[in-house]
Order: sequence, then C-alpha cells, then structure tokens
Amino acid sequence: MLVFLWFNFFGAALNGQTQLPIKREIDKLTTQATKLRESGNFEKSLLISRIALRKSIVIHDNVLIAENYNNVAANYNDLVEFDKAIFYYNKALIYANFTENDTIKQRINNNLGNMYCFEKKKYEKGILYYRKALEYSKKITDSSQMAFTNLNIAWAFFDIGKFKEGRENLKMINAYYKKHANNSILVVLNMLNGMYFNYKNEDVKAEFYFKEAIRLGKKLNAKSDLSFSHLEFSKFLLQRKDYKRAYENLDLYTKLNDEIYADEKLEKANVEGINFELDEYKRTIDKIENEKDLQYQSLKKSRIIVLLFIIAIFVLLLFLNSLIKNNRFRLKSNADLMLANEELIVANKKAQESAILKTQFVSTISHELRTPLYGVVGITDLLLEEHKELASSPHLNSLKFSARYLLSLVNDILQINKIEENKIVLDNLTFNLTDELNMVKNSLSFIAKKNNNKVYVHVDQLIPENLIGDKLRFAQILMNLISNALKFTKNGDVHLIANQLKEVAGIHTIEIKIKDNGIGIAPLDQDKIFDKFVQVGRKEVDYQGTGLGLSIVKRLLELFGSDIAVESELGRGTTFTFVVDFEYSATKTNEIISNIQVDLTSSQVFKVLVVEDNHINQLITKKTIEKNNYSCIVVDDGFQALEILKTEEFDIILMDINMPLMNGFETTRRIRQEGIETPIIALTAFDKNEITDEAIMAGMNDIIVKPFESVQLFKIINCLILKTKSVV
Repeated sequence: MLVFLWFNFFGAALNGQTQLPIKREIDKLTTQATKLRESGNFEKSLLISRIALRKSIVIHDNVLIAENYNNVAANYNDLVEFDKAIFYYNKALIYANFTENDTIKQRINNNLGNMYCFEKKKYEKGILYYRKALEYSKKITDSSQMAFTNLNIAWAFFDIGKFKEGRENLKMINAYYKKHANNSILVVLNMLNGMYFNYKNEDVKAEFYFKEAIRLGKKLNAKSDLSFSHLEFSKFLLQRKDYKRAYENLDLYTKLNDEIYADEKLEKANVEGINFELDEYKRTIDKIENEKDLQYQSLKKSRIIVLLFIIAIFVLLLFLNSLIKNNRFRLKSNADLMLANEELIVANKKAQESAILKTQFVSTISHELRTPLYGVVGITDLLLEEHKELASSPHLNSLKFSARYLLSLVNDILQINKIEENKIVLDNLTFNLTDELNMVKNSLSFIAKKNNNKVYVHVDQLIPENLIGDKLRFAQILMNLISNALKFTKNGDVHLIANQLKEVAGIHTIEIKIKDNGIGIAPLDQDKIFDKFVQVGRKEVDYQGTGLGLSIVKRLLELFGSDIAVESELGRGTTFTFVVDFEYSATKTNEIISNIQVDLTSSQVFKVLVVEDNHINQLITKKTIEKNNYSCIVVDDGFQALEILKTEEFDIILMDINMPLMNGFETTRRIRQEGIETPIIALTAFDKNEITDEAIMAGMNDIIVKPFESVQLFKIINCLILKTKSVV
C-alpha cells in the first residue's frame, strides 16, 4: 500500500513539473490559431486549433479546451457554417461551465447570442444567452463587454418590436458612451437611438440620430453598420410618407449590401474549396475526443469492473433479501385481505339483512298500530255523530286528539323511512298557491287558537294563479313549519310569506318565509334541529312532538332540489326560509285539470261487500258505509267471500289484506279466476307504496289506507262503480 501511494505521489509531482511548459505551448498555439482566423486563413487556423485541442485534452485543462472549441466555432461562423458553429460553441460552453473562468463563459454566451439572434433569427433564445453573458460581465467588471452585450440585447429587442424591453439596455449603452468614447459601437448606437425615438414618435430626434449614424458610418468606413443605418432610416421615412428619401436610402442600403455581398462571394469561393478538408477536421476533432474518452476509460476499466462486480453482488443480495421479505409480506397481506374480504362479505350481508329487517319492522309496526288506531278514531267519530250531546266532552275530544297524534307519529316514522330508501317521487299537480297557503292556515287554526296566535298570509302578486308541482309534499313542508311556529309562539303572530325571486322559461322561483315572534332557538341548537328525534327548548315547557318534523322538511326540500335556512334569536322569534321552483304553463295546467277524475256522487244505492277479520274494524266500516245509504254485507275471511260471491252480486268489494287462512291478495286472485270483474279496493293498514305492485298483480283496482276520511272512501267507490258500469 505504501509503495502504491509513493508511486501515486511521485507520478503527480512529475506530472506537475511537465504540465506548465505544455500549457504555455498550448497558449501559444491558441493565440496563433486566433490570428490566422482573423486574417482569413481558416484552413491553417483549424489545423492548429486541432493540435492545441488534442494537447488541452491530454492535460485535462477545461479552460484551454473551451478556448479551442470556441476558436473552432468562430472559424465555422466566419465560413457561414452556422449550424456547425453553434454545435462547437455549445461544446465550448460545456467545458467552460466546468471551470471558474467567467471571462470565457461570458465570451461563449455572447457568441451564442449573436448566432441565435442575427443568424438564426431566434431572438428569445439569443437574448437568454446575452443575459447570461451580461451576468458574467458584471462578475468580471468588464464595462466594455457589458456595453457590447447591452448593445446586442437592445438591437435584438428593437428588431422584434419590443422597444419597452430594450429601453433599459439602450440607456446603459448611452451612459457608457458618455464616459468611454468607443468608435466600434458609435454607428449602431446612433442607429438604435433613431429606432427608439421613431417608436416614441419623436421624429426630430429620430431623424437626427439616423443622420448621425449615416455620417459616422461613412466617416469610419463601417459598411455593414452603415447599410443597416440606411435601412432603418428608410423604414422611418416610409412611415412618415417621405417616399422619395425612403427610396434613396433603401437604394443606398441595397448598393452597400451588394458591395458587402461581392466581398463575401470572393471569400465563399475560397471557402468552398476547403469545405471538404474542414469536414475532415471536424471528424478529426471528434476522433480526438473519442480517443481521450477511450484512454480515460482504459485507465479506470479494471477498477470499475471490480467495483461494479462488488456493487452487483451487493445489489443482488439486497434484491434477494427484498424478494424474500416481499414474498412473506405478500403472503401475509393476501391472508389479511382474504380475511378482511370475508368479514366485509359477512358485514355486507348483515347490513342488507338489517335493512330488510328494518323495513319489515317499520311496516309491521305501522300495520299493527294503524289497525287499533282505525278502531279508536272510527269509534270516536261514530260516538260524536250518534251522540251529539258528547261533542263538547273534553274526554272524548282528548281521546280523538291522542289517537290522531299517535297516527301522526306513525306517519312521520314511515315518511322518514321512505325518504331514506329513496321511495318518494314528486308528482306534478296543478294548484293555486294562495288557496294552498290559506288551506294550511285553516287546517292549523285549532293550534293557533289554543296559543292565542294569529296567522297572516302574504302572497306576491307576481306569482301566477295556477302552478304545477307536488302540492301535497309542499303542503306537508308548510304544515310542519307552521305548526312548529304556532307551537313555540304564544300570544303572538306567525307570518307566511311567498315572494317570487325570478322567472326563467316558465319556471318560477319562489321564496317562502315562515316568521314568528316566539321563544326563538339558541345559536348552539340551530344546527341540531334538522336531525331526527332532536327536540330543543323543552326544559321549562313540555312541547308535544316527535322531533321528526324539521328532519322531514329538510329531506323533502332535498327532493325539490332545495335547502332550508334558519335565523333565530332567543326571545325575539324565528324565521325559516327556503326557495322552491314551480312550473307555470297554461297548456299543461288545462291538460292536468282535464285528466282529474271528478267525483260524480250518485244517489243510487250500491251494494258493498266488506271482507275484514277484525270485528271492531267490521263495525266501523259497516257503520260508515250504511251511514251513506249504501247496503253492506260483512264476512270474516276470504273463503266466506268466495262462497257469498257465488250466490250474490255486489257493486264493490272492500278487501282487507292481512287476514288469517287466506290473505287479501290470494282472495282477490281467486275472485278474478272465477271471472268476477267487480271492482276491489284494498282496505289496509299497510303503507300504500309497499303493496301497490302486488295489489295490481292480484287484480285489485285501488288501495285506501286505514284510518281514512269517509269522503275519500266514497269518492273512490263512486268513481270505480261508475267507471265499471259505463264500460258495461
């Protein structure tokens, strides 16, 4: 190891002793190549640059490599081989960037800027190189190079019409020239000033600077700068419609260009003769670099092979270790995923079973509650009708109210369940908004009277008389909100306000406000009131309610594509606001009205068969029917119904669904199989939507849910009987 280090140290010292004379020799060759290029001897310049480049690569001097590549590129630039020039300038820049020499970096970036701006006309790319050159000029504090670069940037910007961007660069050149007189930039500087003042529409100054540029160009015999000055002055005169002078300057520009071109043609004649040799030089230069790379690689080959072998073994070991770990992890993950998947399947199955059980539970409970409630409400109504003296009995009225309250609770639970299961679809019915609001007001008059409240209805005159929408769901929303307002307000006022916000293509957007001056809602409670079974403000007074009303309101409004807002202050009152869209169309309104079935009440006595297993319900239904002068026969089950239909004819059949021995659906199917076409109405405590499909398939004509209003029952009975008789 010590011997190896000694040889390394000795080699480095020996190399240090021989490097200095070689570097001086390369500097001399580089200077010679530059002078030959400037004198036009491109062939010899490239030959010497090749020798200098080879020596620079041998000693790994990046500054000298960059200098020689820059010289090669400059030769190709003078030979009008611009693509080759750009190629070698870029190679020079690569090596220059490996060094700390800002001077060479500045020079190469400036040369690339010249190539792209004035030869390739790629101004934006050229300006980027100029800006880099300017940064390096500032680092080396070379004011002359800064002036030249600023001149080039200003000229590039002015060429593409970006005078604002080039204005600062022009100012810097003018400031530099005041301190340092420099004839090499004087002609172009005056021309650029003329171009700038032409852009500023300061004609006097512009013309002065153009003339000064031409005068100095002639004096200094700067043909190229003079020709450009004539060209820009010609453009200026053309804009000013001085066509004669514009033509004269354009002619001078053409003549000067012809002279310059003639000189260039002579140069090009020589250039064409050496182009073959130049291509060979390019290949030689590339070969030098390749040889350098091969030598460098050869020196490191053995070390790299050993190092790569070690790295390969290490990577292989890591890879094998990773494979083993990944395999173990994959097996464990697969097992976990399979277990999780099985658990998810079980959980999903349980969730589906729970949803089915929930629906069945709600359906069963509602049926079991509605059946006795039908008896309670029905008997209460019969008592009040048969015994008028009991109309003022507080006990009987309390019984009726309690039964209807319990029925309302059942309906609310069913409503929430149907909304959550997406079973509600909005209908399109025609209605009068004012009448609907007043109907809701009158329906809740008993609550208003109880709390000594007054209800006021305000309807915007812009709202059409007849609108189209789901008036039943809309009325349900209003009933819940207004009943809440009346319940939590005493000796106060409740305002129901409807204003039209806008009308677009027959759709009327209406804002509804329900405003009261009741107890109000605390700010902390305002976000909770729309949740299910949530009640607030019940600490001091026990307000009746299920806590479902506002939850139903919010969900029904979502079906309308709307939402509800609340503003409230304790002791001052509450305002609920929502916006809903209704359609107005005279044609559609007339069509809906014409399709409404009119209840044509007949004085004729019809014969009704009631199939009902519950004796209390039998009594109530029979009394209700006979009270309206219909004849009625009651049977206990489906078998009795089939027997009596063999001997007697009926105008209508009222069929209970949930009966022992044989349910209402099966009974109906058998009746239809016997060829009996008598209309059958399902009289049931089940929710209508749950049994509609099965009822239609069994052959039923309509469904009415218990408890029901007698007016509704007889309307359906009359309609079906008259429809059947008209068909016959």
